[in-house]
Amino acid sequence: MYQYIIRRTLVFIPMLFALTVIVFTLALLAPGDAFTGKSLADPNVDPEVYERQREEAGLNDAIPVQYGRWISNVAQGDFGKSLVFNGRSVSELIEARLANTLYLGLFSLFITLVVSIPIGIYSAKHPYSLLDYGATGFGFLGLAIPNFFFGLIAIYVLAIQLDWFPAQGTLDEPGMTGIEALKSRLHHMVLPGITLGLAGTATYMRYMRSEVLDVLGSDYIRTARAKGMSDRNVLYKHTLRNALIPIITLMGFEIGMLLSGAVITEQVFNYPGLGTLFLSSVVNRDFPVVMAIAMLLGILILVGNLLADIFYSIIDPRIRYD
Repeated sequence: MYQYIIRRTLVFIPMLFALTVIVFTLALLAPGDAFTGKSLADPNVDPEVYERQREEAGLNDAIPVQYGRWISNVAQGDFGKSLVFNGRSVSELIEARLANTLYLGLFSLFITLVVSIPIGIYSAKHPYSLLDYGATGFGFLGLAIPNFFFGLIAIYVLAIQLDWFPAQGTLDEPGMTGIEALKSRLHHMVLPGITLGLAGTATYMRYMRSEVLDVLGSDYIRTARAKGMSDRNVLYKHTLRNALIPIITLMGFEIGMLLSGAVITEQVFNYPGLGTLFLSSVVNRDFPVVMAIAMLLGILILVGNLLADIFYSIIDPRIRYD
């Protein structure tokens, strides 16, 4: 196992290098920059002012020079300074928003697992029941409805009409601490958390139902029942452990997908996380921030895949990586 983890970690090096090239190239190919955007917005400003700022920021240097300077700084943990937010460091901007996005992602994943796994198991144990048909219908709707559209409906019904949950923000009042701050934060995360986890809940539910049905029809399950093992032990000691393998696979991808999917969800709910920062940086052509967030999401996806492989061996002892 340890040798496998070391090998996979070493594989990250060329993958991260390829990721840096892709991120830098996409930013380079994007039209304009932060200074171009300013000059277009205010034609009365002398273009030489912005050209001087471009020179100071190194945007007029040769492409290999720009990439070498950027990758060298990134290797040292320095993502540079924002071109829009008054020269603030990119790391400072990300640090101020990262916690909110992580809280939202973990909360969404918690809701997804708590809802999808029990319903998926029940649907498999009682196929073609009323709840099974209802879960199937919910699964199709969850996959078909775009997150942003569901979020707008949730805001209109649950926030505006019923006034059950707040429609935006993270806290009722600034400066809240302790238990009251925790309650307020959880209250604010309900709507964006459900919206963010909608597609994942539907997917997990269908996978769980399918896998449990498949495992329940296996020979070793029939053998366990023939030996007099109770249905509860059959379900939790044999069926569930094997049925969780594809769920673990999905969770590895979900770590990065939740954070990347939060880009649109956070914008809908005006939630101050990495998503809103990413979109505002794209609009303002603040490419140091855009590249840093894209790099962070890519790294999280790679780490999530590694964690999924490690969890394989924990869930299923038959899997070995030696």
